[in-house]
Amino acid sequence: MTFRSSILYAVRLVCSRGGGDSGRGRKGLVGAMLSIGISLVPLVAVLSISDGMIEGITGRIIGLSSQDISVRVPAAIPLQRLAASLTELEGVTRATPELQGIALAAGKKARTGVTVRAVQPDIFTENRAFASYFSVEEGGTGLAGGRNAVIGQKVARDLNLHAGDTITLITSELGAAGVVRPKAALFTVAGIVSCGYQELDALWVFIPFAEGESFFPRAAAQHIVSIMTPDSFSPELMRIKGRVQEAAGDGCIVYTWDELHAAQYENFASTKILLLLVMLLIVLVASVNISSALVMLVMERRREIAILKSMGASPDGITAAFLLAGFSAGAAGVLFGVPLGLLASVNINALISVVERLINACGKCLYVLLHGDNGMYTAIRLLDPAYYLQQIPVTVPFRELLVIVLGTLLLSLLVSALPAVRAGREKPLETLRRS
Repeated sequence: MTFRSSILYAVRLVCSRGGGDSGRGRKGLVGAMLSIGISLVPLVAVLSISDGMIEGITGRIIGLSSQDISVRVPAAIPLQRLAASLTELEGVTRATPELQGIALAAGKKARTGVTVRAVQPDIFTENRAFASYFSVEEGGTGLAGGRNAVIGQKVARDLNLHAGDTITLITSELGAAGVVRPKAALFTVAGIVSCGYQELDALWVFIPFAEGESFFPRAAAQHIVSIMTPDSFSPELMRIKGRVQEAAGDGCIVYTWDELHAAQYENFASTKILLLLVMLLIVLVASVNISSALVMLVMERRREIAILKSMGASPDGITAAFLLAGFSAGAAGVLFGVPLGLLASVNINALISVVERLINACGKCLYVLLHGDNGMYTAIRLLDPAYYLQQIPVTVPFRELLVIVLGTLLLSLLVSALPAVRAGREKPLETLRRS
């Protein structure tokens, strides 16, 4: 029995309606194909969405919070002079001085704690991360020309502030007699911004660097030089860190972004792995259906196998035909599931919006039935923007998808092996005597 004959027989097994009155084996293969395809949809979607979510959050953490390398500088060292010298180092594309401190912010009717960041006035236009990730909700991002402030969207909402309003920042300083006294300064809200990740910019208030030097007591603020490199994930990052540490001196402490945010980044990675593990188990369970369908198919085709063997078909040829039948079910599932998973991933934001509307519509109806009106009903958010990105970016991981496709096809062959070998070992004489 040639390999071509095995292929032709495999096509007959999959496509023909023969081999039994009900053809349950062939229907079982179709069901196995559908189950594999359906199980691949959430696997591909989770992979694409989690990669996009992790990349989006990590990019914002690196670009807006710590930059690639962060240098903690003693208060006695001139910050701007050090930043200018670090800019000249090999591998450093930008080094900017920054002051960070905690303050109490007061608006029209409320107060809240904020993190005040004194930055260069042109940071929202010259820093590529600030320019790409921040969106202006009100006003503008100009910090030059006096006591202007750019605040995060949540801070503006909590304090009921709009562009052009006044925000009061209150910190504390140590007096001559050792008495702690409050220090207040008024700033005009030049603009309200959002980076799409509320956990980051929920407490941020940006003021000009020159104003920060006069506003913050010297010992109350962190003196930082934020350094950007060509690639945040490059192996060269540790070498650049070594050059920065050598140039900055022993009094300065140098961190890379992954050292500052190691716990959060590892949490993202472990969550992704657990999700993928669950989805892979679903695919594994779905692929077992191929084995069950082939067992049924072998039972239905015993007489046919016996006739083929009596005409000279080899056991290996029969085995290969059933292996190809199982493999074709897995391949059809891949061709069905992967594109559908990618389609769901690309449209995930619209799908979540539709599901939220349906859930809230049902929730409002139930609330009206229980309480009489829906005036106090709180809308349900599937992805709370306080913890997730407001818009989920989707990244198509081609390498991981290739591994999933090859793994699913290999799994289809493995689960098909036992019933295929049994089909090849069928004894034609015994089968023909029984029939």
